[in-house]
Amino acid sequence: MKRLLSIATLYPNAHTPRFGTFVARQLEALAARGDWQVHVINPIGLPPIAFGRYAPLLASAVSGEEHGVHVHRPRFTLIPTVGGRFNPALIVRSILPLARALHAQQPFDLVDAQFFYPDGPAAAAIAADLGLPLSIKARGADISHWGHRPYAARKMRAAAGQAAGLLAVSQALAGDMAQIGLPGDKITVHYTGLDHASFHPLGRATSRQRLADQFAIPTQGPLLASVGALIPRKGQKFVIEALAELPEARLVLVGQGPDRAMLEELARTSGVGGRVHFLGSLDHASLPVVLSAADAMVLPSASEGLANAWVEALACGTPLVITNAGGARELVRSDTAGRIVERDAGSIAAGVRTVLAAGYAPAEIAACAAHFSWEANAAALADYYAGLIRKA
Repeated sequence: MKRLLSIATLYPNAHTPRFGTFVARQLEALAARGDWQVHVINPIGLPPIAFGRYAPLLASAVSGEEHGVHVHRPRFTLIPTVGGRFNPALIVRSILPLARALHAQQPFDLVDAQFFYPDGPAAAAIAADLGLPLSIKARGADISHWGHRPYAARKMRAAAGQAAGLLAVSQALAGDMAQIGLPGDKITVHYTGLDHASFHPLGRATSRQRLADQFAIPTQGPLLASVGALIPRKGQKFVIEALAELPEARLVLVGQGPDRAMLEELARTSGVGGRVHFLGSLDHASLPVVLSAADAMVLPSASEGLANAWVEALACGTPLVITNAGGARELVRSDTAGRIVERDAGSIAAGVRTVLAAGYAPAEIAACAAHFSWEANAAALADYYAGLIRKA
């Protein structure tokens, strides 16, 4: 059995159970194959005094076996707001003794990072210390945000130079990686997975009634869903503005983040406050109900890798209205999957009207995501990792 040591700042915990769930599902699927033992070091960043919003995060820094994966959650010193350039070094200082101890107990075959920054440079230091091959995965914001900050980009390029291989969640992201100076000849595209047991069409009318019962959302009229963190990059404000041109439609926003107050005020001042419903962060069982209930999933992101929410919406039989961000065109390959629009309210409204008028059957739309699965994701990952080990 091969052994993987994965460094992942994106990983769910008791305080934020939806944070980085796609990373957990990927590594759980790899462990479930039976030929890989997976250890994850999920460093928890906390200021010297964990007060206010950091107190529950401190309580969540608990290690243990989770769904077949050995998860270790050491704490590292976080300097809020201004500590970005120091995080890789602070993570290494915190986790290197643990990594050495785990490797001494039973040697690992490979070190990987599940996000390019700060995980990538930190994992590079760990891999060098242990004398192991390194892989780093890019997911989207790590390239579009950190890749354009000079101090982070320098560290990312150095880590990529050391790495035996790099992963990207879409062809488009692979191109973005090459543009910031990461070695294109090392990049392998590795698409996300999907839990088909959870994400499949549940029946629009039945799901609308369940939303009515749980959240008091009326069942009449078109329903739009927007799933993603409430941050400027996701562009929920454009969807709220588009509601002025869609007088019969309602919008449910799934996610949490610093933009919530601004979005609530925008909905109120735009005169659509009664048609916008903030559901917060939902558990794994509730999200398929929302997506199955919706007539379209609308997410006008400024940048993405290949959003899991896109794939999950299609699997639930819900067409997409999204911008040309990241791997959008690798997913929306036909009109059945939805429309790619410009990032403004008028274009979004027009795209919504088009997909509503098309009226494709949920089963036809779900077929657009049929090739995604966590089993396929894990098989491709295992082959890729094995190839890096053979070359080491």
